[in-house]
Amino acid sequence: MKLQNPYLKNRTRGRTAGFTLIELLLVIAILGVLAAIIVPKFAGRTEQARNAAAMSDIATFGTALDAYEVDNGSYPKGKNGLNDLLTPPRDTRNWRGPYLKDLHNDPWGNPYSYESPGKNNPTGYDISSMGPDGRANTDDDVTNWKSTR
Repeated sequence: MKLQNPYLKNRTRGRTAGFTLIELLLVIAILGVLAAIIVPKFAGRTEQARNAAAMSDIATFGTALDAYEVDNGSYPKGKNGLNDLLTPPRDTRNWRGPYLKDLHNDPWGNPYSYESPGKNNPTGYDISSMGPDGRANTDDDVTNWKSTR
């Protein structure tokens, strides 16, 4: 026959398994403190990644435009702009494209702006993304020229 401690028996009889309110509040407080420390460190990373993606896209367009220029003697002009890198325009004879796999919008869902000859690069072209605010000619634009602002 086993003897049990009568004090332990009485102490556990009325208590059910689970967490107390204080334990739950303590865990929630610890998680809140950790989130307050960690989240601000990673909050700006999404926007940095989008800016990097836009700069990479612009560099890719630049490489394709340079190849187009070597083949055809000039950069694409007119309203077709970057679309001439995907489909041959009527007025070119040496088109050896497509120079791009696809033409997509910038990371914020807006189309890239292309102009040749460019206002900022008169002997070349201007490519830009309107950036997160979706408005052209603001400080958050991503471009292939250095801003003077």
